[in-house]
Amino acid sequence: MSALLEVRNLRVEFPTRRGTLCALDDVSFSIQAGEVLGVVGESGAGKSLTGASIIGLLEPPGRIAAGEILLAGRRIDNLPDEQMRRVRGREIGAVFQDPLTSLNPLYTVGRQLAETIVTHLDMSWSQARNRAVELLAETGIPAARERIDHYPHQFSGGMRQRVVIALALAAEPKLVVADEPTTALDVSIQAQIIELLKRLCRENGTAVMLITHDMGVIAETADRVAVMYAGRVAEIGPVADVIHKPRHPYTAGLMGSIPSLDGHAERLVQIDGSMPRLNAIPPGCAFNPRCGRRLPRCTQDRPELLPAGTSMAACWLHEAEAAAPRAPSGPATPQEGLPGGKGSEESA
Repeated sequence: MSALLEVRNLRVEFPTRRGTLCALDDVSFSIQAGEVLGVVGESGAGKSLTGASIIGLLEPPGRIAAGEILLAGRRIDNLPDEQMRRVRGREIGAVFQDPLTSLNPLYTVGRQLAETIVTHLDMSWSQARNRAVELLAETGIPAARERIDHYPHQFSGGMRQRVVIALALAAEPKLVVADEPTTALDVSIQAQIIELLKRLCRENGTAVMLITHDMGVIAETADRVAVMYAGRVAEIGPVADVIHKPRHPYTAGLMGSIPSLDGHAERLVQIDGSMPRLNAIPPGCAFNPRCGRRLPRCTQDRPELLPAGTSMAACWLHEAEAAAPRAPSGPATPQEGLPGGKGSEESA
């Protein structure tokens, strides 16, 4: 079964007076219908830039310099602006960290929802308004029929984020790109938004790309997780395996820095140093200056994603495993790489 979204060897550049900066370099992954792919990493790793590239909202002078983005088998990264606008509303929904960036303060939420529905679906205004009420109710807005005529400032932060999710789902998209959708919310509201996203995937078959720095949100929501570092995918695999058995030293450092309720460690793991600037990415593996398991080759050759257990990791530590012949096996189970399953593997 082919993936709903395929990102192949994506490269994003920013031309400057001092040369061209490469912000995303050879990023590849896929998402199946009904699957949640979590994307994590430090600030500046390229998470939000990847999402912006997919939905066609790269800030100039940023540009896609190489690679392809395919939605349901159709290439969308090279579409004219007008066609991409239709795709963005109809086939791809977007949820951003600050709901006020997505809502017009001068119009009621009902008008904004209804306009989106009328634009992309074959409905009259009255039908669209009724559908807007249903969407608000589905996303957990109480007294939706009364609140539909309220303005964004009349909603709390959590309720505004629910309105934004309703807006993203208004045209029944196949894919939702959610960029830090719970960061500005308190913990109880976060849990409700997470449950809402999971229910949408379960009931509607919507695929979700969930961009966040919060591993707790990833653990609760995602089927698979991609860990990004310096504009590349460092590791990708089933969420439980990446969290409990990380295969890349950077992922291991991220997981080790999270306090455990049942642990007795006196000190948390610390990753020395900081992520390199775009104009100072070292040769070889970008993580090698901060890596305690660095090999001589790591400072010279850049690793591609290599098989590492049930995951894929861009690390030379797994070169021997990648070169070893794999014994033929019977029919794949979801844990053995069946496309769309929680254990599905990536090939880049």
